[in-house]
Amino acid sequence: MAQQQMSMPMPDMSNAIMAQDELGRPFIIVRDQSNKTKTSGLDALRSHIQAAKQVSDILRTSLGPRGLDKILISQDGEINITNDGATILTQMQIDNEIAKLLVELSKSQDDEIGDGTTGVVILAGALLDQALKLIEMGIHPIKIANGYEKASKIVADHLDEISDAITIDKENFENNLLESSDLFKAAKTSLGSKIVNKNHNQFAKMAVESIMKVADFERNDVDFELIKLQGKLGGSMSDSKLINGVCIDKDFSHPQMQKVVTNAKIAILSCPFEPPKPKTKHKLEISNVEEFKQLQEYESNKFSKMIDALKSCGANMVICQWGFDDEANSLLLSNNLPAVRWVGGSEIESIAIATKGSIVSRFEDLSADKLGHADKVYEVEFGTTRDKMIIIENNKFDSQTNRVNTVTNLIRGSNKMIVDESIRSLHDSLCVVRNLIKDNRIVYGGGAVETSCSLKIMEEADKQKGIDQYAFRAFSQALDVIPMSLAENSGYNPIDELTKLKAAQVSNNSSHLGIDCLGNSNNNMKDLFVIETYIGKKQQLLLATQLTRMILKINNVIVSGKDHY
Repeated sequence: MAQQQMSMPMPDMSNAIMAQDELGRPFIIVRDQSNKTKTSGLDALRSHIQAAKQVSDILRTSLGPRGLDKILISQDGEINITNDGATILTQMQIDNEIAKLLVELSKSQDDEIGDGTTGVVILAGALLDQALKLIEMGIHPIKIANGYEKASKIVADHLDEISDAITIDKENFENNLLESSDLFKAAKTSLGSKIVNKNHNQFAKMAVESIMKVADFERNDVDFELIKLQGKLGGSMSDSKLINGVCIDKDFSHPQMQKVVTNAKIAILSCPFEPPKPKTKHKLEISNVEEFKQLQEYESNKFSKMIDALKSCGANMVICQWGFDDEANSLLLSNNLPAVRWVGGSEIESIAIATKGSIVSRFEDLSADKLGHADKVYEVEFGTTRDKMIIIENNKFDSQTNRVNTVTNLIRGSNKMIVDESIRSLHDSLCVVRNLIKDNRIVYGGGAVETSCSLKIMEEADKQKGIDQYAFRAFSQALDVIPMSLAENSGYNPIDELTKLKAAQVSNNSSHLGIDCLGNSNNNMKDLFVIETYIGKKQQLLLATQLTRMILKINNVIVSGKDHY
């Protein structure tokens, strides 16, 4: 090789610099180009990438089932402990404009997919870090960006080849064989790195039941508006449960009202339960006893008409958005009409959806077809503080849609921090199950899919000509960051584990082998059913690549008409 190089005509070194990459391959940097890259444009790009990499490095230690949590302290001193990437980034105080793009990247992944918010930021940081090495070698950022784009398309095609499909079996759900279903195993896997991992069977079951009860299997979609997540302090996480209906933090308006209403026919009112009052610019003057008696009789007649309107339409319970005074409360009690008052607007809408009732704005509009129907409405108390909550249950499936109208996951915990983190964990699990309803294809986790894609890109790099081969190799090395981070967080030597993993995948021709984070002495992710959704992983890779391309095209940040480098 040395003799062959000596026989080749060498370029004029007075105008060029000979350099070598990390594998010893020679390349030439023209001096003018070298000087050009050392201008403020390169300095600006380097600062952008370093800022993004700092954010990425913060999240690296939170990846995987052995990932560490972060303590987040707000400006008012509120403490939050979590390993959710989107939550960490949104609560961090970030001043750098480019680093803020990673926050938006994580939020985009969270909004679209709901899972993989940590991995997408780590991958974007790794792609930028590898790009910076190529830029400092003299390769133009646009060339790197274009090479990354080509590599991402190859990865997307490779994901199609290595993906498997799971079975969405409604019969398992209907026959109470949920724990043997693939959906349950997928939900359980997504909870492995969360605070609820001690109760992951219970929470996985809640997640799958929630999705299956409201899923539209004709469109293969799930409306998340029909799934409520509500926390209540007190008790333990094992006290959490799924309710077919809605919960509201209210109690019945009178302590002597019945606490349980079966076969409830609910009048949902957005109008006040009281006589009409004069407008703001008018007043009513009473000068003698007779006029006061007339007013009292008028109010009494109005209340009686309101009660008659409720009873004539068949209502046996009232939920009112506004309050009412003691006289109305007494009349409701004497007429055996349990009532709940001061229910918020969003809760009123949820109750209307859950009971298939209509929100009535005038008593004159009340009719039997506008009432909401529920199997059971009851009041429950919590702990020694005697906090109360109204639960509206509707266990029947809708005959038209063949699904429950609304479900609520009531999450319990010893403090607010645990309740909030449990809600975030369950939300991620719900998103995984929802994504499998939309597309039942999966790829295997534990870094298996990233390692397989890295090997594929490295194989394609040898077929490329020109600068693209450098971009391909950089893309491949960036993908290696995911299995290396998983190995490092699990206490292994990351380089050794990655080397063994790549060798095993090549020798066995298997894309199912990954990092054994939990010490199962088995790194076949298919056997362990450690999976990720196909659409989630594909979105993760594409979003990270798009953000990297956008940052590589930036050379200046201009604020208030001034250049910032």
